[in-house]
Amino acid sequence: MPLTRYSAETFGVLTICLVALLILLGLVCIGYSFYLHSRVLRQGFIQLSYFTGPWIIRITFILFAIWWGFGEITRLNFLRRQGRVLNALNLKWQENICKCYIVSNLGFAEPCLFLTLVFLLRAPLQNIDTGILSRKWNGKTAGYVLLYCFPLSVLQLILILIGPELHKERRELPPCFTRTATRVMENSDSIALCTYPLLNTILLGVFATVMSVYLFWLGRQILNLVINKGLQKRVYTLILSVSSFLPLRVLLLGLSVLSKPEQFVFEVLAFSAFVVLLCCVGVCICMLICCPVVDCIALGNLLDVEGRSDDQNDAAVSLIGNQNHLVSSPERNSRNGSISFRTFEKDGTAATGALVELSLTSSFMDSKSKQETE
Repeated sequence: MPLTRYSAETFGVLTICLVALLILLGLVCIGYSFYLHSRVLRQGFIQLSYFTGPWIIRITFILFAIWWGFGEITRLNFLRRQGRVLNALNLKWQENICKCYIVSNLGFAEPCLFLTLVFLLRAPLQNIDTGILSRKWNGKTAGYVLLYCFPLSVLQLILILIGPELHKERRELPPCFTRTATRVMENSDSIALCTYPLLNTILLGVFATVMSVYLFWLGRQILNLVINKGLQKRVYTLILSVSSFLPLRVLLLGLSVLSKPEQFVFEVLAFSAFVVLLCCVGVCICMLICCPVVDCIALGNLLDVEGRSDDQNDAAVSLIGNQNHLVSSPERNSRNGSISFRTFEKDGTAATGALVELSLTSSFMDSKSKQETE
C-alpha cells in the first residue's frame, strides 16, 4: 500500500515527540544523579557511596540513549519530503546521511547502550574495593564499553562501504542485502529514503543474540543477591524486557526489507522497531537510574531527619541486605570512623558478591512504617 503524505507526517511527528520525551526523562535523571552525588559528598552519607558509585556510567547510558534518539530522527522519511529540512540537501548527501545513520545507531549507539547496561548489572557482582567504590571504575568501564563496541562499529562500516561493490560482483545477491537508501520521485523531485540493509541487520542480530544469552546468565547471578521480592520483580522486568525487545527489534528491521520505503508497511515496521527499542531503553532508565536514585534520596532524607548518629546509621545499614540469604554488615574503621561494607553468608563467612544497586530502601522503609504504626 502506498505511503500517503498524512501517514508519513504522522509517523514522523510521533517519532520526534517520543524522542523528545526520552530526552526529557534523561535530563531529569541526569539532574537527580548530580544532586544525589553532590549530596552524598556534602552530607557525608558514606553508607550510600556504594550506590552512587556508578553515577558517571548511568549518565553515559542516558547520553547514548539521547544519541540514539537523534539518529532515529535523521532517518525519518518525513524530513526528506518537499519543503522539509533534509530536502534541501542533494541526493548524494541524503544517501550519505542514511549510511551514517546505520553506522551511528546500529553500529555504535545501540551496542554501546546494551554494553553499558551489562556493565551496570555486573557492578554488584564485582569486588567492592576494586569495583564501584574504586575511583577508576567509571573511567575503566567507559573505556571497556567503547573498546568492545569498536569492532562492531568497524564491521558495520565495512559492510556499508563494500556493499555496492559486493552487489556488483555477486549479481545473485538481492539489493536489499546492501542497500542503505532508495531513490524515489516526488513531485518531480528525487529524494533518498533510508532502508535497513539485511547484512547489517543480521550483524546486529548476532550481537542481540549474544547479549540476550549473557543477560539471562547474568540475571541468574543477580537474583542470588536480591534483597526482597520487590527487587526481584525489578530484575525480572529488566532482564526479560531487554532479552525480548532487542531480538524483536532485529526481527522487525529484518522484515522491513520485504517492502519499500515509500510503502505504508515499511513505515509501520520501522516505527514499531523504534518503539520497541524506545520502550526497552525507558525500562532500563527507570530500573537502573530512576529507581536507585529515588531510593537513595529517600533513605538520605530519613537519615538526615533522624541525624547521623552512629546507632541510627547502624540500624539503617543493617536493613540494607538480603533478609533470607545475605546480610550486609557495616564494619567501622577506628581511625577515621568510616564505614566499609562486607557481605556475609548465613554461616558468617565472607561472600564474594556485593550488594545489588537496583534498590536499597524498600526493606528499610517497610520496617520504618511498621515502627511508626506500633
